Amino acid sequence: MIEAILPPTIHSFDAFGDPTDAVLMPAEEELVRQVAEKRRREFTTARHCVRKAMERLGLPPAPILPGAYGEPCWPPGLIGSITHCDGYRAAAVGAVGGTVGIDAEPDAPLPPGVEEAVTLPGEREMLRRLAYDHPGVSWDRLLFSAKESVYKAWFPLTRRWLDFQDAAIVLDPERGAFHARLMTPGPRWRGRQLTGFHGRWTVGRGLLLTAIAMIEPAPSASSTVPPASVPRPGLRARGAAR
Repeated sequence: MIEAILPPTIHSFDAFGDPTDAVLMPAEEELVRQVAEKRRREFTTARHCVRKAMERLGLPPAPILPGAYGEPCWPPGLIGSITHCDGYRAAAVGAVGGTVGIDAEPDAPLPPGVEEAVTLPGEREMLRRLAYDHPGVSWDRLLFSAKESVYKAWFPLTRRWLDFQDAAIVLDPERGAFHARLMTPGPRWRGRQLTGFHGRWTVGRGLLLTAIAMIEPAPSASSTVPPASVPRPGLRARGAAR
């Protein structure tokens, strides 16, 4: 399902549940030895999805361990993102420079009080219009998911936190797209300061999915300058290590 909103250079794998053949590598096993069973299943299936996606790139399996901020640390030359929610797990990886962020949420309204905590006044007005003009989608939860994907794309480029109030989201109900305008100075990207992200979203099977993928262009054959090194992708600590 997630592949529908990702470019072809990003390979993905998702699971609607926890397959019996999902296993951890020894270094990963140590991390969840004493955690609750639900968390262990999420962690295990997410790593299963990662390795299935890596297999599609022709890469051997590798452990995906959390970094200092709980972010997944990827093998050299790989970018990626992980998400999970009740009944769904997914991973997206690419053997390219750049960054990727994916998020999955249930297609259900946010709990009371959360919308006010994670949105800007202009976003709340947009949500009211969308609910009136396009009923049937939990637009508040979709906006929340878009902000999660923004953070997952932002962190590898900056190694800095990004608050919910630091990105203003505009959802496009016709094109299944969204734009995030950064309200805080962004990093340099391809020679200029990054001011925002473009992403895509989809709805189905009781889920809301969002994705952002920013890919460095492949170097030309005549180029003698190697592509810039990109920090490892990561996730917000409040969203757990994944």
